[in-house]
Order: sequence, then C-alpha cells, then structure tokens
Amino acid sequence: MQKHTYQSGIVGNCAFIAHVNINTDISWLCWPRFDSSFVFGSLLDKDKGGSFTILPEGPFTSRQFYIENTNVLCTEVECTEGIYRITDFAPRFYQYERYYRPLILIRKVQVLSGNPRVKVTCRPTKDYGDKELEVYSGSNHLQYYGLENPIRLTTNFPLSHILEGRYSALNEIKYLVLTYGRPMEAPLESTVEDFLRRTTVYWQQWIKNTGIGNMYQGSVIRSSLALKIHQYEDTGAVIAASTTSLPEYHKSGRTWDYRFCWLRDAYYILQAFNNIGHFEEMERYFHYLANISENEKGRYQPLFSITGDANLTEREVDLKGYLGNKPVRIGNQASEHIQNDAYGQMLLSLLPLYTDKRFTYAERHDSARWLEYLLRKIENTIDEKDAGIWEFRHLTQRHTYTNLFQWAGCQAAIKIARHIKSFHLEKIAITLAERAQKHIEACYDPVRQVYTQAEGVSHLDASTLQLIVMNYLDPKSDKAKKHLMELEKELKAPGGLFYRYKHKDDFGVPETTFLITAFWHVEALACVNRIEEAVQQFESLLKYTNHLGLLSEDVLSSDGSQWGNFPQAYSHVGLMNAAYRISRKVDKPDFL
Repeated sequence: MQKHTYQSGIVGNCAFIAHVNINTDISWLCWPRFDSSFVFGSLLDKDKGGSFTILPEGPFTSRQFYIENTNVLCTEVECTEGIYRITDFAPRFYQYERYYRPLILIRKVQVLSGNPRVKVTCRPTKDYGDKELEVYSGSNHLQYYGLENPIRLTTNFPLSHILEGRYSALNEIKYLVLTYGRPMEAPLESTVEDFLRRTTVYWQQWIKNTGIGNMYQGSVIRSSLALKIHQYEDTGAVIAASTTSLPEYHKSGRTWDYRFCWLRDAYYILQAFNNIGHFEEMERYFHYLANISENEKGRYQPLFSITGDANLTEREVDLKGYLGNKPVRIGNQASEHIQNDAYGQMLLSLLPLYTDKRFTYAERHDSARWLEYLLRKIENTIDEKDAGIWEFRHLTQRHTYTNLFQWAGCQAAIKIARHIKSFHLEKIAITLAERAQKHIEACYDPVRQVYTQAEGVSHLDASTLQLIVMNYLDPKSDKAKKHLMELEKELKAPGGLFYRYKHKDDFGVPETTFLITAFWHVEALACVNRIEEAVQQFESLLKYTNHLGLLSEDVLSSDGSQWGNFPQAYSHVGLMNAAYRISRKVDKPDFL
C-alpha cells in the first residue's frame, strides 16, 4: 500500500464530533451522543454509511485548514468553473451563564472565484447503516424521520435540487444547518453568521487562556483544541477517540470501538489539562471519576460509557469496514477485563483535590471513607494477575505497569492521608506501597539491567518507561539510564517511533508502533537529561500528523502511515505532556 493518512478534520462542541473529509463529505457523525449510531458513516461503509457532500461537477482538487486557534474548519474546492469554500463548525459559546452546545452542524458555502455550481447530497442513516431515514420537504427545510428525534436540514439551497440531485449555482452565500431534535427556527443568514462569529471568538479566547510555553506552540494548540472536544461536557467524560474499528494496521483484525472513557487514561488527561492551565475541564473530569467511584461498589472495569454505564457489550455489525477492514465492532469487550491499575489511577487522578488550592476543602467530604475504600481495592488486587494496560484478551500476568500505578496511587494516598490527618490510612498506604514495590522488583532482570513486562517473562514493554517518568526510578540513577537504553535497543523504531512490545499477542506480532509510547520515550529522555535527543525525537514525531496536525493512534514505521482510531486523544495528550516536559527542561534560544 501507499503511505496512508487520514484525509479529514474534526469539528465539535463538547456534545458531538463530526469528521469532515477533504472531499467535503461528513464521513462520520454520531447523534445524539458520541457513542450513538452514526447518522453519517461513510468512513466505514460508502454505501450504507450515507453521505453529506457539497461537490462540483467533474474533477476537483481541495485543501483544508482551520481558522487560526479554533475548531472551525475550512475546505476549499477548486474545479474548472471556479473555487468555493465550505466552512464547517459546531456552535459553541457562552450565553445565559452556561455554554451553548446544541446538536447543530453548520456548513457555510461561499464563492472565492469564478462561477462554480455544486450538488448537495444529504442522506442520513440509522442503526449503523441498516436503514435510511424518510425525508419530507418543508417550506425551507428537509425533515428526516426514523430516529428518536427528527433531523432537519434548513437551507437556502433549492430543496428540489437537493432531493433530485441537481446542481445549483453559487450566486450567493449558501447555508446548510443540520439539527437533531429541536430545529433552528430563526433567521438563517444572520443566525449562522452570528453563531460563526461567536464560535470563532470562543475558541480563540479559550486558546488565549491556555498556558502554553514558547516551544511547539502550534502543535500544542492544535492538540489542546482536539482534546477539548473529546470531552463530553454533560458528564465530564473524555473519550479515547470519536471513531470505532479503524484498524491498527491493514487487515490486522485489530479493530476496536474507542468511543468510551478509559480509567487508565485519567492521570495523563488530567495532567495535560493541568499543564495548559485549564481548570474547568479538570473539574468536570473529576466529577465524572467521582461519580464512578461512588456508583461502582465492586471491581472497577477498565472503561465506562460517557455517562458511566458499565454495560459495553461488544458486538459486530454488517459494514464493509474502513478500507475493507473487518470486523466492525460496537462496544468493547475490554470492559470485561481485569485491569488493576485503575485504583491507583483513581487515587493519583484525584490527588489534586487535596493539593491544588483551586479546589476548596469543603468539596472533599467523607475523604477518609473514600480513601480507605480505594486502598482496600488495591489491597485485594495487588497480588492478582491481570490483562494489563494493553488489554491482552487471552493472557494474564503480574504486570510491572499495573504494580507501578498501585505504587504511585499509594504514594498519592500517603499525601492525602497526611492532609486529612489519618495516620491509620497512611500506615495502610505505606504498607501497600512496599508490597507493590516488591512485585515491581520481581520483574527486574539483573543480567540485562532492565525491568520486563511482567513477573517471570523476558518480554520488554514500553509502558515501563513510566518507571522513570513517574519517578519510581530516580532519573539521575544509572539504573534508570540503563533501563531506558535496554528498552531503546529492543523497542525503538526509526523516526522517533516506539513499539508497545514486539512479542506475539492474541492477534499475532504487532506491525505498527504506538504514538503515545513514543511521546513517553521523549519524556523519559528529558527526565534522564538527554535533552537534545528528547528535542530531536519530539520534532521527528511531529511529521506523523495529517494535513491538519491531527494524530492517529498507530504509525507504521516503514513509511509513516497513520493507523488506528482517529484522531486519538491519547496521542494528543502524549504530545502535550511531552512538550511540557521538554519546555520545563529547556530554556535556550536554540530550541525555540
């Protein structure tokens, strides 16, 4: 295959995300929630996925760009008759003391030169492409029925042209307003222009309030904007990606639904929001995690829905799949796995409630009961084997990474216990931290001077880079430096990339590298003071974005192809945290 990159951008408003392909199609849009069925899903099936395109007659070329420091996306199309621009956005702005984030997708079409004519196709579907919606024509809109709530397309394009597939002359600015549920019953032109202006101002002001150093500002800004709209503001959950079943590699069978919230990501996401100084997003995510902590009385599963639902039963749907890659999965069987780092992640993630002065102490009621509850979870699982961070489906081990986060969670618990003056809980946390440390040390290979993936195995694993980043190993120590060098020998790939592991798993030997581990490698390099290498590696990773600066989950090292669900919030979090780590270490003009 030729080098593969994802040819689309995203727009969103923290209620939904839409993918806008460079060919003008809304190739992915799930309504009314991130994890609902798509209404447009040509990303996974060009026949059953419906379409929403604005295309000229005959051949064309196109380019895409974001309005600076926003999530407002422009697609410019050049054809034999002229050039036109489509501006796509999801309204978001502050009014009535809250954020306006409706289920509305807006497309503005304007001529830049010549006299182009376009054909608008709007064909939404339901139940993952099983059925198309029935369409009825109103006076100035088309109404689509078949979902729980109707979809309405309000426009100043001739409705008959859309229904009959005719071309329309762009003799004025045209607007297409797609709504779910409540229709937009307001003047079309003035309302869209007002929404566009206010949405643009909102995003640019959000960036002005973002704490970003002088290094790699453009990349961090784009990653911050992408991460922001992966948060489902209603509950505070942050999804791993807005897509499902984009393969880790062509014909690999590794196709997963990532439209959920993983507890393993919690610490890194909160760290990213904290690094850029966005407290509100942190607070919303805290509330989501706290609700899970209160509601889940048994074992925590690795991931939950955006509303905290634990039932994520995996099933396959009859779609062609991205580039023919099957199966297309809905739901995620990893929700049934045992992944025991979750309790340490929870303790680490909520530590700022006690150490960050922006939170008031009155908000932290019943702390002792809650702290003991999580410590008992660690106590009951600390000796167990689990599926690990990579969620092996048919393999359980006593993973270094799991015990590392149990250790780190206990370190957080010690600080919390001291803060609330509970010496009893402090003693429990200290004892558990020592037990976790013994398990970690049981994974140390003294001959190679490296920590292995799990107790009793020789495989190496990029997740153990976190032993350095989390300060389990003193970054100044020879032990940390040697551990890093051994990982590099086995797992480092050309171009700054890094494999998660290289041994056979449930689906064979992985063929692609994993971007988050490459950014962890950058952080580890910075920690051990290999600063110039950290900068070089980071800059080499920047070339693995698509044309809009968006990152996938996986990269094929041989040609730099993007694979996996896209955009991947985890990868953007990795970029943000690595840039922050470097910027704290470097303060020289040469690196600006």
